[in-house]
Amino acid sequence: MTTTHDTTRHPVAPTATVDMAVDLGGGHRLPNPLMTASGCAANGRELHRFFDVADLGAFVTKSVMADPRSGRGTPRMAETPSGMLNSIGLQGPGIAAFVDDDLPWLHSVGARVLPSIAGGSSTEYAHVAATLRASRAFDAVIGVEVNISCPNVANRGLVFACDPMASAKVVALVREQLPRNIPVFAKLSPDVTDITAIAAACVKAGADGLTMINTLLGMSIDTDRMQPHLGGVTGGLSGPGIRPVAVRAVWQVRQAMFEGRIPTVPIIGVGGVRTGRDALELVAAGASAIQVGTAVFNDPSAPVRVLAELTELLGERGYARFTDAVGAAHGRGRP
Repeated sequence: MTTTHDTTRHPVAPTATVDMAVDLGGGHRLPNPLMTASGCAANGRELHRFFDVADLGAFVTKSVMADPRSGRGTPRMAETPSGMLNSIGLQGPGIAAFVDDDLPWLHSVGARVLPSIAGGSSTEYAHVAATLRASRAFDAVIGVEVNISCPNVANRGLVFACDPMASAKVVALVREQLPRNIPVFAKLSPDVTDITAIAAACVKAGADGLTMINTLLGMSIDTDRMQPHLGGVTGGLSGPGIRPVAVRAVWQVRQAMFEGRIPTVPIIGVGGVRTGRDALELVAAGASAIQVGTAVFNDPSAPVRVLAELTELLGERGYARFTDAVGAAHGRGRP
């Protein structure tokens, strides 16, 4: 079946008088808390056909590594009852092409950019961050998201985000490469026993904020062929089915901050957001910003639609400012 999309660009239309601005650090005040999720909107050009990407609080790019990557074998995606599995494998042109082409384009349209960076070793992360800083379009960057859910090739494939020390080392090296006015957000994996321990290690190492959560590791088997659906066997599960996991993770880490076990830093909530109500759930759990990912595949205007719906819901609940609702489920948000 061929799916067609309406390519009419949809501007953000405020539906309630609520101050949606948010400060995530570094002196960069964002007009609203909505962002794309890494890997779900390429590097902006495709989504810009549907709405102005500068309308978002920030645009999060696809994770970029040092060298070009062709990604994993096909098939790379499989539908699940409440989401999808993907096994793309961080395909991309590499950091040199990104800073020469994609970042300048995002800068030219006025987007506030949160580049996602990745690597197979801690030194690769540092190299990517240093190259990013040297870009002529670095003024567009309002922060850097460090995707530590990548296998550490120097340590037999252990995923960085599953080990506090490995996570901390990556964050510390990236933090050294960037100016202090560029906040570093560590993107955490839910595939751990205690996500608060990983969060604490990242913040102690210099992370200025956290993004939660990345996809869950999953697998699907084709019972006609009696073989895995994905060419890479396993893949990342995203979509509505993981939202309760994201809400739980955000709530646990924010609670640990309230209790003083983790220094207080902003959390960017992501995972299964399709509507403003979904976003509000993450905000109440403690998220200071929201990313929309998988929903973009069938509704390219989802990020701005979710923003309008979230604004309306906050107004209905008597909130004058978005920031007043952050952490409401902990008894700290007051209309």
